[in-house]
Amino acid sequence: MSAGVAPAIVHLPRSLIALFPGAARRIEVAGSTVGEVIDELDRQVPGMRNRLLDAGPEIRTHINIYVSAERAGLDTAVPPGADVHIIPAVSGG
Repeated sequence: MSAGVAPAIVHLPRSLIALFPGAARRIEVAGSTVGEVIDELDRQVPGMRNRLLDAGPEIRTHINIYVSAERAGLDTAVPPGADVHIIPAVSGG
């Protein structure tokens, strides 16, 4: 990461944090795309990538990722200082 460039702020849901004791709900992560952010997030919180992506790799169907309030895919650009929200899908009956 270049000096002076703000990393993205990744916001994780409580349901995901519960699986990784000690992980913060907000984590500063460098990366120019969602895929790079997830890779760096996995370096900081080992095992996180497996919870977010399937073998494709694709974002798991029950996970939604938003960059600056816009739904995102793995190749979506992540501007410096962007808010990245990881939100599990809600279902019920």
